[in-house]
Amino acid sequence: MSRKSRAVERIGRAQPHHWGRRRLAAWAMAAGLAAAGHAAHAQEKLTVAVGGRGIGESCLTEIGKDAGIFARHGLDLNIVYTDGSGETQQAVVSNSAQIGVTSGMLGAMSLYAKGAPVRVIGASYSGGSQIYWFVPAGSAVKTPRDLDGKTVGYSTYSSASHVGLLALQKHYNLNFKLTQTGSAAATLTATMSQQLDAGWAGAPFAIDQLEAGKIRLVMKASDSPDVDKQTVRVIIANADALKAKRDLFARYLAGYRETLDWIFSTPEGFRAYAAFSSLSEPLARRALSEFLPRRALEPDRITGIDEAMADAVTFKFLSAPLTREQIADLIQLPGK
Repeated sequence: MSRKSRAVERIGRAQPHHWGRRRLAAWAMAAGLAAAGHAAHAQEKLTVAVGGRGIGESCLTEIGKDAGIFARHGLDLNIVYTDGSGETQQAVVSNSAQIGVTSGMLGAMSLYAKGAPVRVIGASYSGGSQIYWFVPAGSAVKTPRDLDGKTVGYSTYSSASHVGLLALQKHYNLNFKLTQTGSAAATLTATMSQQLDAGWAGAPFAIDQLEAGKIRLVMKASDSPDVDKQTVRVIIANADALKAKRDLFARYLAGYRETLDWIFSTPEGFRAYAAFSSLSEPLARRALSEFLPRRALEPDRITGIDEAMADAVTFKFLSAPLTREQIADLIQLPGK
């Protein structure tokens, strides 16, 4: 079985504050109204490719599905996990998945410029605080400058970890030996066994290892000011499927927003996040507050397009900037 086939076949399976009864009641009423509003929809099937189970916002679709949120919007989701942005993008291009989550923004721009049937339908993460690079606790590496000339990992070509690493190399004026390492789990193994000088991760992955002092954080993508201004990961859709059934994608985004509300606004949602991430509640609070703040996850907030386009040209994802008309065609927010 090919690597891509294995990726497409991998099907996966939180209370920082006290919430008052009125707030819980309001959320329940809103959920009930959403359910009533979509009761007329038959359960339509939609395949969603998600890059890197357990990395950042990759949890949202599965948590929402398990909570019955997407079903209330008339959607029967088939979630498939990939090793990263590159595989996710290819699944969407081929329409084996109609939606891709946690796709790198620059990779989406590059595919569009080449004529691939890809559209951006929402943001999945803005800023660079969630992607970080680490070393084993006993490593001699203390600062990013200690990594000059050393092997530093990223997931797949055009992923947010790839673009973030290129930006950090430029920001610090260093020469890393960029090394594609695939999934965060594989990267952790390679780094701890000293096959790699520094590995990448995306919170909440390996937060427990940080907390236990087994690994040390050396740098974040947000250390590059340009990256920290940008929406670095996006939700993409197959352009032909989007044109044929735009309402289907609008309903997916409605469920996605509702899942975010549930996680950040209710004890049950927070506990679901902690359980999915296999974190204690204190560590889950740290993950959300330090690495995954709500504002960074807003799907309707796409920022730093000009900076992203400049980076895409600098890092050779684009031969020339996209025109304003092309940007308007690439970024389409269903239901907006």
